[in-house]
Amino acid sequence: MTTPAHQPAQPASVSDAELLAVLRDWLPERRWFPAKDGDAEITSAGALTLVDPRGEAEIRILLVRVVSPTVDVVLQVPLSLHRGRNRASGAGWIATIGTPPVDVRDGVGDPAFLRAWLEAASGPGSAPADLDVDLDKAHVITGEQSNTSVILPGADGDARGGAILKIFRALTPGDNPDVDVPRRLAADGWWHVPRPLGWLEGSWSEDGAPAAGHLAVLSEFVTQAADGFELACDLAGRGESFADLAADLGAVVASMHRALAAAIPVAQTPADAAATELAASLAARFRWARGAVPGLDAWAPAVAARVAHLAARTDLPNRQRVHGDLHLGQALRARGEWFITDFEGEPLSTVADRTRPDLALRDIAGVLRSIDYAAAVSGGTPDWIETARASLLAGYATSSGTTADAELLEVLELDKALYEAVYEARNRPQWTHIPAAALTRLLGPGTA
Repeated sequence: MTTPAHQPAQPASVSDAELLAVLRDWLPERRWFPAKDGDAEITSAGALTLVDPRGEAEIRILLVRVVSPTVDVVLQVPLSLHRGRNRASGAGWIATIGTPPVDVRDGVGDPAFLRAWLEAASGPGSAPADLDVDLDKAHVITGEQSNTSVILPGADGDARGGAILKIFRALTPGDNPDVDVPRRLAADGWWHVPRPLGWLEGSWSEDGAPAAGHLAVLSEFVTQAADGFELACDLAGRGESFADLAADLGAVVASMHRALAAAIPVAQTPADAAATELAASLAARFRWARGAVPGLDAWAPAVAARVAHLAARTDLPNRQRVHGDLHLGQALRARGEWFITDFEGEPLSTVADRTRPDLALRDIAGVLRSIDYAAAVSGGTPDWIETARASLLAGYATSSGTTADAELLEVLELDKALYEAVYEARNRPQWTHIPAAALTRLLGPGTA
């Protein structure tokens, strides 16, 4: 990675080891920190230095390895180091260390970090540093579980000229699909995805070997957008139908699948081999899930029966690149249209799994599970759920020209519900009843 030749800030005389010592206390309190069990080893995996063109701060990106009984991951932690400010308070402040004192701040909301990032980033056309955005009014989105995003408003105050910077907290070697897939879709003219404007790559050490991959991506900001999950929750809570919006979303997902198939062609696997692989994948998912959530043992016989029946099929549809983690929260409603975001895939899955060709119906299964979630958290009725689900499937069928395979869709919903059971047990135990209800619906009550 190269950086522009600007005059850097005066070195802060703080070592990476000192910064890492500070982060060991700060990181476990972050929402996106993946080791929730409170017993994590945090060590250095590398560091990068960016240059603030104004020289107001030294910008350091620490890459740290986090190992616990449940995770082993490299995290990205951007920091801005300010000398002489002595502002040991306020949003973003982490610690004041060293002599003379240096304020260590969370870089993501600091204009100095944002300037340095734009200077260092690559883009598909004009340099990201040339974007006309107001970094002093940048806004960090605080509700994210896995990454951190920053809204950069247009310099004229018009959000339509703005952008959004997504900083990947958990790093994976190779091309991040949240950079690669939207870049390809936008290049092919599919306009339901926010266009990528720039990205930054870096390198680190992983298990003693060099690794490299994307650190962040800058995309067009979809203005006046409603989060699809929040929209569904609002309608469910007020007893108003989500049917028309669900049908429209189903049609957009079908068009996304056509665009993905054209932009990223893949080799096909014979249907019987594909069924064997899918059955093995479901069995592996259940083994993984029951290891993390012992209460799932009650469904072992029912899952085994599903696996055996699935393995015998010889008529599975072709596989292709898919979104991989599609749910209502990844869909934005703006100007009467749906926009699809966050192509990164399931946060707990490997990059190989997230980029592997899959059944297009997996994305539909993800949205169906999200409809259940929206109803569960907002008091939606069974009729509301069924109408929304049927409308989504009808919209998808009309646009794709195919009717969803009901048995296959249930298998994919089951796979997703098992993933949810683990995620909720680790992150939101108060929501574990939601995937449990899905497992009961799909598999029956289980055995004692």
